Amino acid sequence: MNTLTHLQDDRLAALRSDALAIFHSSLAACNVDQAFARHLEFDAKSMLRRRSAVLPPVEHSLAGVKRVQVIAFGKAAVPMLDALLSRLPSRLRVDGICAAPVLPEKRQKHIQYFAGSHPLPNEESFDAAREALALVRRADRHTLIFFLLSGGGSSICELPRDRSIPLEDVRAFYETLVLSGAPIAEINTVRKFFSSIKGGQLAQAAPDAMRFTLLLADVPLKDLGVVASSPTLPDTSTWAQCSAVLDQWDLLPRFPASVRAYFQALAAQPPPAPTAQGLQNMEMDVLLSNHDFVNAARDQARALGYKVVIDNTCDEWPFDRAAAYLVERMRTLRAEWGRVCLLSSGEVTVQMDRVRHGCGGRNQHFALKTALLLDGFPGDVMVLSAGSDGLDGNSPAAGATVDPTTATRARAFHFDPEQSLARFNSCPLFTALGDAIMTGPTGNNLRDLRIFLSDS
Repeated sequence: MNTLTHLQDDRLAALRSDALAIFHSSLAACNVDQAFARHLEFDAKSMLRRRSAVLPPVEHSLAGVKRVQVIAFGKAAVPMLDALLSRLPSRLRVDGICAAPVLPEKRQKHIQYFAGSHPLPNEESFDAAREALALVRRADRHTLIFFLLSGGGSSICELPRDRSIPLEDVRAFYETLVLSGAPIAEINTVRKFFSSIKGGQLAQAAPDAMRFTLLLADVPLKDLGVVASSPTLPDTSTWAQCSAVLDQWDLLPRFPASVRAYFQALAAQPPPAPTAQGLQNMEMDVLLSNHDFVNAARDQARALGYKVVIDNTCDEWPFDRAAAYLVERMRTLRAEWGRVCLLSSGEVTVQMDRVRHGCGGRNQHFALKTALLLDGFPGDVMVLSAGSDGLDGNSPAAGATVDPTTATRARAFHFDPEQSLARFNSCPLFTALGDAIMTGPTGNNLRDLRIFLSDS
């Protein structure tokens, strides 16, 4: 290995170290307990809600509250539940439901725990939804309900309106939606018309209670109704919108027969337009969002001496189109600034066959496509793409890092990068190269982050 190659390896290693530092510091900055501390404060008689830096706080009396219910589901359900319960006045009687993909060893009293599954529901997802509905239906005007919602909640807590549809068909329905390539907002529009809790139905089951929805938003802030398919917020989705999604992505023929029959029956007798009935005394607050995640990355990149540019243009784009756009964007920025960090947050989409795909997820597929585009790229560039939840698709990795040498190194390990990409089998390649990012489940979900770094 010549001196030039050594120097390139050293520069790429330094860039990779910076990219990982930016990603991990962003995760650390988005601490759920600290977010609760910024938004809610309790004393024996009241709850103080701090809405934002520019809006005055709102105080809610707890004098008439005799019981508290907590319904927490999603990838961040456990830390959200723990953070809330540690702050509630001890005199209040609390009952609740917690549905999460990974359950804690230490569990809270009077809370029922369910190991719901993501991205496909399981039997405990059904059990969690049944128990949540049963619990909130017992609420009255002396009940205070907290709904703690985070990404992944759509599958982690689910129950079809048509209870005759078996679990295996519901799982196939979810898999078809996830692999369709449709944007998450459109996927969740379809889910709302399928589910017995989504689209505001869970909160509507307790019309007399005082209700607060606290969100960890894994969607753009303009689309908060998409979080966990909006079980507690007023729903504006119409059957015409749902029908259009089914047609655009040719979904009905790919659904199991029982699910297809259900939607065909809806088409024959469309449901009434949604209303906000039963949701009048509901309040909502966003504890953390993707903005917090990317802004933390921006601050860390600046601290490392990079000129930072944030470009979220390709949110919800197909992964290959997003990769081409960001590589070209980086090429332009690098020529202008040299030491530059391009940040892109949000999620890209992947359309796959239900059967023939390997191990990976949208972040690793994006990374591998980027590696092929960077093959032979002049200069030193490092790219990281990873999810804030710590899991990418059906793989154990959060994402991966790539650079202009990735494709060459993969071929030296007897991988065919183009074939791995075509088979959506990116995780084995990145694992073999040591470029997979392994965090384990983070207990958070604030969408994905793509980091492009250059030092020359």
